[in-house]
Amino acid sequence: MMTHIRQASLVLVGVLAGVLLSLNFSAVAQREAARFPLPVDELRAFAEVFGAIKSSYVEPVEDKKLITEAISGMLTGLDPHSAYLDQDAFRELQVGTQGQFGGLGIEVGMEEGFVKVVSPIEDTPAFRAGLKPGDFIIKIDDTSVKGMSLNEAVKRMRGKPKTNIRLTILRKGEPKPFEVTLTRDVIRVQSVKSKLIEPGYGWVRVSQFQEHTGENLVKHVEGLYKNGPLKGLILDLRNDPGGLLNGAVGISSAFLPRGVVVVSTDGRTEDAKRKFIAAPEDYLRGNREDYLKNLPAAVKTVPMVVLVNGGSASASEIVAGALQDHKRATVLGTPTFGKGSVQTILPLGNNTAIKLTTARYYTPSGRSIQAKGIVPDVLIEDPTTPTTGRLREADLEKHLLNDQEREAQPEKSQRTSAKPSTDAEEKPPAPLEFASEKDFQFQQALKLLKGMPLTTAQSTPPAPVKN
Repeated sequence: MMTHIRQASLVLVGVLAGVLLSLNFSAVAQREAARFPLPVDELRAFAEVFGAIKSSYVEPVEDKKLITEAISGMLTGLDPHSAYLDQDAFRELQVGTQGQFGGLGIEVGMEEGFVKVVSPIEDTPAFRAGLKPGDFIIKIDDTSVKGMSLNEAVKRMRGKPKTNIRLTILRKGEPKPFEVTLTRDVIRVQSVKSKLIEPGYGWVRVSQFQEHTGENLVKHVEGLYKNGPLKGLILDLRNDPGGLLNGAVGISSAFLPRGVVVVSTDGRTEDAKRKFIAAPEDYLRGNREDYLKNLPAAVKTVPMVVLVNGGSASASEIVAGALQDHKRATVLGTPTFGKGSVQTILPLGNNTAIKLTTARYYTPSGRSIQAKGIVPDVLIEDPTTPTTGRLREADLEKHLLNDQEREAQPEKSQRTSAKPSTDAEEKPPAPLEFASEKDFQFQQALKLLKGMPLTTAQSTPPAPVKN
């Protein structure tokens, strides 16, 4: 048998070398392959394992499954955001950026072998069921998620609209797990909402950065200004998990002077080292018309407060950091998630792709967002969602380090031991309605715009809100 394995090893080393050399992601990738010779000994070990599985595993295994799992393991072993996208996942990603996809409407990650909620998306089954950031999903229907990969868990939660799924949730502070039954739906995310709080004060919420979020923001801001000039504006980015980079640049450009730096990226390749400025060439995709030209000029100077929390990630952190660094707005809330890494989608054959971390994000002043996030100018906690136990980037296993603080160990939030149990049918509380009378952080933001004293202790004095 060992002879067959050795023969298979030699063949597979050649096959793997051919496959690796034939992957044509870009000219940069080809140069990197030329600079770094293939590790023949490691490839031979891989081939021997492959041959052993093919010849001796208790059941036959298809070659496609073994190779796919090997690729997936190679990527997930790097950091929490690099991943192999099979046909279904790649399709979901493409459709999701257009603002419509199937599922429960929930951003998730993995921690301690369980699925952990990063942020529920507004007006989705997960949001209406009362799921909160930091919740553990410990069972899907009758199956424990312990030992599942994140992709496998996500696939189980997907399904046809109007079909039910039962999740068992473990929440910090609750004496025992509870079950929620959700009905899958086609998720149509309304990425921008707004309302006139009272004469002269407006509220705009961005819940996700999609293909047309910038155009939608313009329509909402125009609607607010139809009622007369604004004295103050609240930009709400709480629980916004991010999305498209150009969308973040566009939203930032709506409020910043033309030509200033919004965000910069830095990675190993030349195309990963660049600056994005508040200009059409950096926020438009294709030959679209500049949607920001229709914005009221006063929006560039109206006093602003940006609301953030631990569910504000990626693109929303870019916007908050840009407006904070340029002294354009006061950031209020709690520290953001800290996802300051860039993922590039590299399509493969057969409608699959890999999502690979290729760079880090930096604010205009050069601060790294990774594993640290944006620290608000005014620290105001939401009494309904304590920050203790909330999942952040620094809590994720194998997270990318902040290159500006490599020697500093990130402070871990207190965690709940995730022990499965079949007890309890307690219902979670209703989700907080943003911009309502019960929304404590929103009420403090409005007071700050009006120059009124805040009703909670602050970690730092509030920055002046001026034109």
